[in-house]
Amino acid sequence: MIHADVFKSVVANAPLISIDLVVKNEQGQILLGLRDNRPAQGFWFVPGGRIRKDESIKKAFSRLAFIELGINLSIKDAEFIGVYEHFYSDNFSGTDFSTHYIVMGYCMNLDVDLNTLPHGQHREYRYVTKNELLNCLKVHKYTKNYFL
Repeated sequence: MIHADVFKSVVANAPLISIDLVVKNEQGQILLGLRDNRPAQGFWFVPGGRIRKDESIKKAFSRLAFIELGINLSIKDAEFIGVYEHFYSDNFSGTDFSTHYIVMGYCMNLDVDLNTLPHGQHREYRYVTKNELLNCLKVHKYTKNYFL
């Protein structure tokens, strides 16, 4: 992990690369978490996270799947759905500069028990239908973009 002041400088001056995990259960419902942290704080969002320097996409995918879902997965277990851009007016430390993400989206079918999910980034979880997701004002627009 890099020092918070160094990371602030990176976020203020460069885009971050991340992976989002679009998880669907057997009924086709989508897993969402209510974000605790900036950016997108207070919105329902799919799990995911940043790729670290010198970390391959494959290793980042497996690390993030374990951290965000508590499951050991390989990138081969998911379908790549595209590259997206997320622009936020705030950042992890406050509102003094913006955050720009280049996001690789991956979709997978998994029945994840909501009671076993970690609470590092999300305070609660739920499954929703595509229609519920698209019509809910508290689901972030960048999550909705995966379904448009």
